[in-house]
Order: sequence, then structure tokens, then C-alpha cells
Amino acid sequence: MFQMCVATKLPQVICHWLNAGQYAVCTHTVVPMHDELFDPPGGTWRPVSTRYVKVKRLSVVLTWGLLTVVVCAGLAFWTWWATLAAAVVGLGVTIWRWLRMPALVAAMGWCERGDDLCVRSGLMFRSMTIVPYGRMQSVEINAGPINRHYGLASVELVTASSGTDATIDGLDAEEAVVIRDRITEMAQTRDAAL
Repeated sequence: MFQMCVATKLPQVICHWLNAGQYAVCTHTVVPMHDELFDPPGGTWRPVSTRYVKVKRLSVVLTWGLLTVVVCAGLAFWTWWATLAAAVVGLGVTIWRWLRMPALVAAMGWCERGDDLCVRSGLMFRSMTIVPYGRMQSVEINAGPINRHYGLASVELVTASSGTDATIDGLDAEEAVVIRDRITEMAQTRDAAL
């Protein structure tokens, strides 16, 4: 769960950046953001790794940044004002997405409860998936080359219904292995009880 600044009404991560730079400490009073719809009782929410911000920002540069360059290069042969407009819009979108990544990653988390696992994500469009341990068919760990470079992995919980699958992105690789083993053990225990 991330904190909300009382003075600016923004997530604390954004307030840090706006007030005194990315690494400053927010001096305003902060309160936990609480939303009963996305905060079920019975467990402690755990955040994903802060290194995941770097992965998400690299993804922004590789997608939106390169897309802006390609579109501007294509428009350069047509007219200068269209190239300039595309550059301004593309750069604006890239910067906006870059700046919101700390808050987006801070909104991600997971929670183990007695009979299920909760996964939530999203800043503007929030979502939470609750997966009962007894419904899990497999637990997978995924890590691409960028995630591996930063020591991160994703844990995917696969169920019989594709609508209830859940993925915890941005976990430390060691933590992902521990979670995979613990969830697999709990699911087997629940399965044996049936």
C-alpha cells in the first residue's frame, strides 16, 4: 500500500518528485491510501521491488521513445511542422509515462491470506485478483533478460479459469522462488485435504 500526501493529495512518491527532486523526502503529513474495495482484511500487503521502476522506465523509453523517433523520422520527409508536432506530443507522452512509473509500481502489491492470495495493481484503473489456493493448477516464474539483469522475476498463478489467473510482477528473484514454493506447498496441502 502506498502513502498519500495530505498537503498535495498526491501519492507520496509523486509528491517527493514534485517538491524537491526524485530522492528528496516528502515533508508533508502522509496517510496510508485506504480503499476497502482493494484492501480486503486478513493479510499484510507486500509491495513489489522498487527496482521494478527501472524496468518499467526502460520499457517506456524502448516503446514510446523509439515510436516517437520513428514517427518523427517518417514525418521529416513530409513537413517540418508535422515533425515538430509529433516530437512534442511523443516527448510529452514519454515524459508523462516516465514520471508516473514510481507511483504505478507503488500501487502494485500482493497479500497472502489463509485460503487465498490477493494481487492488486493499477493507479487510475485499479484491479485486484483473489486466487484461492485450492483452485491453483500451477505456479510459474518468468524473467526476461531485462528483469534478470535487475534481479527480478514474475510469479504467475495459473487456475482452471483464465479469468482468475494472476501475475505478481517485479519481485526479487529470491523472493519469487520462496513464494512459488510456499504457494505450491499450500495448494498441495489444500488439494490433499479434499
